[in-house]
Amino acid sequence: MAEELLIQVCDFESRVALIKDGAVHEVHLARSAGYSVTGNIYLGKVVRIIPGMQAAFVEIGLERPGFLHAADIQAPLITTASDPEHKPGIRELLHDGQELLVQVERDPIGAKGARLSTRLTLASKYLVLTPTSQQVAISQRIDEDAQRQRLFKILRPLVESAGYGVIARTLSEDASALGLQQDYQRLVQLWEQLAATREAAAPGSLVYEELPIQTRLVRDLVGPDTAAIEVDHAETFRRLDDYLSKYAPVYRDKLRYWQDHSSVFARHNIEGEIAAALSPRVALPSGGTLVIEQTEAMISIDVNTASFLGSKNLEETAFRTNLEAAGVIPRQLQLRNLGGIIVIDFIDMANSDHQDSVLTELSNHLAKDSVTTNVVGFSDLGLVQLSRKRSRQSLAQQMCAACPHCEGMGLVKTAESVCMEVFRAMAAEATDEGRRWDQEGSYSLVTTAAVADRLLDEESAVFAKLSAGMGHPVRLQVDSAYAPGRFDLFFVSDHHGSS
Repeated sequence: MAEELLIQVCDFESRVALIKDGAVHEVHLARSAGYSVTGNIYLGKVVRIIPGMQAAFVEIGLERPGFLHAADIQAPLITTASDPEHKPGIRELLHDGQELLVQVERDPIGAKGARLSTRLTLASKYLVLTPTSQQVAISQRIDEDAQRQRLFKILRPLVESAGYGVIARTLSEDASALGLQQDYQRLVQLWEQLAATREAAAPGSLVYEELPIQTRLVRDLVGPDTAAIEVDHAETFRRLDDYLSKYAPVYRDKLRYWQDHSSVFARHNIEGEIAAALSPRVALPSGGTLVIEQTEAMISIDVNTASFLGSKNLEETAFRTNLEAAGVIPRQLQLRNLGGIIVIDFIDMANSDHQDSVLTELSNHLAKDSVTTNVVGFSDLGLVQLSRKRSRQSLAQQMCAACPHCEGMGLVKTAESVCMEVFRAMAAEATDEGRRWDQEGSYSLVTTAAVADRLLDEESAVFAKLSAGMGHPVRLQVDSAYAPGRFDLFFVSDHHGSS
């Protein structure tokens, strides 16, 4: 599968798009006020322990303290002879005011602080150093026994000599022994520099910063299938050229400086793809649709036949639509960077072979995703559940905010519903308690054009009756700045006061 990495850099924003066979699969963006902190290592200070959640909040110098769960703390298990399976609680692992090195596993999202871990790692093109362990691990995507044995043979002596564990990344499959040895030594030097920085650091300070987004994504995404890395920014081009020269010279000839008058994103309609990725509806080739809804807890994906009528029977129509959806959904998860729990509501199929085929198609496409996924088969309700690791905000969370009119509900009240609220407010003013018998003046009713039109048309009889019962004139005003669903009813005294 031919791949291209497009990098667009401005003073105010950096964007990176991964293209596979002409289609956009991933979009990463970083703005001056919101660069990712995933991978950064901080000297943290425990500010609050919550035994009920088996977690702690750790101050790391960001806007909010980070969240550290007991399961993410790497420490020797506290065992006793009488209870060898005892797992330590959070208060056995941490205490208030404790200082410790923590790494950000997930950026702050919404009101949630960063997700932290004490399992520290340092990544390079081919390897990941795990300095708090002494194990050698191989990426599960490398499945050839000969390759796995080759990597173990190269890496075991390095770990035994230096004492720091290592994970061989997928790209290490094509790396030479010398390249792997040099990569390991550079990571060891980096760790030793980090350890020296930690000694002089104050609590809440940064002791290791991940590479800039452009360099990090070149490190993580460029591989044997990469045909080109196109960059439109001279300084970034020079930095990437220097990085590839030192750490991955085999890919240096793929790097190109984009000097065309058009945007590097224009050739593949990246802007259009980004705009489409913010819409909940996705068209399938046959005429079916996906509807993707993102909530705080999970992602729901609904598969519909829509305009696709099929040619044989309902089962075949459902099967063909589901098969197309199974091929499209993984790309949408990557493009939108959706993570966490994902539930897919495929169209009901009675044929179990059809279910197996759809599940196989889905799994095959998910296997190409660089992010870890875990698929559960069809449930009794016909739903497919899967999980996808989440490390940063989704594309929509990065680019959008809750609608100020509906406040994130996705719905606004109809003009009819607002009219009913207006009538209740008028009726309350018309009661003995609400009437202003001893005052001179009038009422002002300020609302939107849609509500005003309905009050003067469909609801005119009720509006006139209630107005007559209020004892004072009611003046209707339209304010274009009012959000749907809003109105104000207030009394204006002839003495220039209001209430």
